[in-house]
Amino acid sequence: MGVGRALVPLCPPPPPPPDATTSSQRGSAFPPFLRSLFPFLVEEVTASSRHYVDRLFDLDPQKVLQGVIDMKNAVIGNNKQKANLIVLGAVPRLLYLLQQETSSTELRTECAVVLGSLAMGTENNVKSLLDCHIIPALLQGLLSPDLKFIEACLRCLRTIFISPVTPEDLLYTDATVISHLMALLSRSRYTQEYICQIFSHCCKLQHWHSCGFKSLPQPLLCANGPDHQTILFNHGAVQNIAHLLVSTSYKVRMQALKCFSVLAFENPQVSMTLVNVSVDGELLPQIFVKMLQRDKPIEMQLTSAKCLTSMCRAGAIRTDDSCIVLKTLPCLVRMCSKERLLEERVEGAETLAYLIETDVELQRIASITDHLIVMLADYFKYPSSVSAITDIKRLDHDLKHAHELRQAAFKLYASLGANDEDIRKKIIETENMMDRIVNGLSESSIKVRLAAVRCLHSLSRSVQQLRTSFQDHAVWKPLMKVLQNAPNEILVVASSTLCNLLLEFSPSKEPILESGAIELLCSLTQSENLALRVNGIWALMNMAFQAEQKIKSDILRGLSTEQLFQLLSDSDVNVLMKTLGLLRNLLSTRPTLCILANIADGTTAKELIMTNDDILQKIKYYMSHSNAKLQLAAMFCISNLIWNEEEGSQERQDKLRDMGIVDILHKLSQSSDPNLCDKAKTALQQYLA
Repeated sequence: MGVGRALVPLCPPPPPPPDATTSSQRGSAFPPFLRSLFPFLVEEVTASSRHYVDRLFDLDPQKVLQGVIDMKNAVIGNNKQKANLIVLGAVPRLLYLLQQETSSTELRTECAVVLGSLAMGTENNVKSLLDCHIIPALLQGLLSPDLKFIEACLRCLRTIFISPVTPEDLLYTDATVISHLMALLSRSRYTQEYICQIFSHCCKLQHWHSCGFKSLPQPLLCANGPDHQTILFNHGAVQNIAHLLVSTSYKVRMQALKCFSVLAFENPQVSMTLVNVSVDGELLPQIFVKMLQRDKPIEMQLTSAKCLTSMCRAGAIRTDDSCIVLKTLPCLVRMCSKERLLEERVEGAETLAYLIETDVELQRIASITDHLIVMLADYFKYPSSVSAITDIKRLDHDLKHAHELRQAAFKLYASLGANDEDIRKKIIETENMMDRIVNGLSESSIKVRLAAVRCLHSLSRSVQQLRTSFQDHAVWKPLMKVLQNAPNEILVVASSTLCNLLLEFSPSKEPILESGAIELLCSLTQSENLALRVNGIWALMNMAFQAEQKIKSDILRGLSTEQLFQLLSDSDVNVLMKTLGLLRNLLSTRPTLCILANIADGTTAKELIMTNDDILQKIKYYMSHSNAKLQLAAMFCISNLIWNEEEGSQERQDKLRDMGIVDILHKLSQSSDPNLCDKAKTALQQYLA
């Protein structure tokens, strides 16, 4: 977007307010959206507030300018005055004056300053500004040659975009906006600070959105298009912002750092680029390491650690690199100390959880650093009766956000206990840990419930804990309750946990069965969500392993032949593997037990399969599949069907021979895969017996 070229507006600019009306006329008919946003103010607009708005309509430009300056002074720190002026229609008039070419640069700048001040009030203020189409007006202002006016527009845009009510996509509607913002980075330290702040607040991963992007004129971004990170990266964000990390201004350095922390998050392309960029002869990872030293401000340490964490998770930095093991990890553990502020403890724990989530060695190192496991227990005790907080506002804030500490602790415990049995044991032995998890499963905050389920899932990987702590605290009860009415993100983790609780050696298996789990799990296999289908069939497979005939019959009755075939036709290999595993477990018998239980149509489990040609053809198909695991799973099913010692085996062998199964077995007996080869030979022996 070159200077002098008009931006395509996001939406039509508002018509200018009529100059002839008086403030009382303008204030007598409040727009419906203002009535809903400020009902308590409709009858309370004061004479002084009307006076400020009246002066915006004066015919003398100097009086208008002075009126805007006086309005600026009146609204500073006064949310009620801001709301009054919005209700009285000040915003459309200010935007009109800001956009008029006949307005002096000083007047346009002061209008941008006042609008920025109004945006710093409540979220309702920001909504009102957005409804008046403030963003296209401010973006148009960036074309001005006057630096002070540009800075005022950017400052106002910054304030609007950091509000949670502003859609980030509004920044990406016009393809020329990002290019022009990149060009403006070189104008001043203020343009650098504000633009980096805008970028960091308007850079979201596409999968963070629950639905597609809005359809707007000349879209740079759409539901199938690149995400924010890619757009900024393709417009040279890394090259344009990197040198700002060594700016003489702390605010510029900090905003540039925050920008990189969101650009690199879960983005290998950006991370791989960052690791090779140098500023003044120093590579960015080295600059980040310097920024997380103890003598730097806490927010700088934390944000640098986030940058290095994202680069590590993306594979740009090795997990055993000294900058991770000796610098980043210890820094994040320090942030978990009770001496830190609540938000610092939350961010530190969540970032550390992400850093160590998939690496066993980092989990072990973290677990023995500064007594982290015990330190995290303090997250559940906040604020204590002897809290050192004397600032009442801070205490009030922390009381409202204490649940975020519990959420962060659960997340970090989940990562710490993901693989190592000794670490899981230490976590569970921490003061009241199982009770805290059980309580977390029923908290009102969905984020805390999700984190508690994740923690439970991590700990449920322990055979020892499944047999002891999980049974002692009957964790299956709150878990089953969570599974009844939960959003998919919780259902996925809760059903994964249930899979572990249904393993053959778990004491929880029997009470879970008695609580109606089969019906619940069968319903999950019909979900459109892939992870839920996998978990549903996986849990049923675990449930069927060496189970009583009644349980197997109940599973078959709950699934139905049609649903089994649907699962065997699923496009996902994990669903296929678990379904074949379920069939194997349903068809297998121990020496003293045959499945003779009747199901809905009076047939046995094996007869159910044998009378369904579609299912048999699917099993045959998977015997010749390119995936060896699928082949092996299909082989288990065939072996169980043709086993000589069971009633009806001859008829089943004959039918399967007619289908060409024996020919496939002969081919598989020559397989280079020893497991397939052995299984095929064993199956062929059943035909020879």
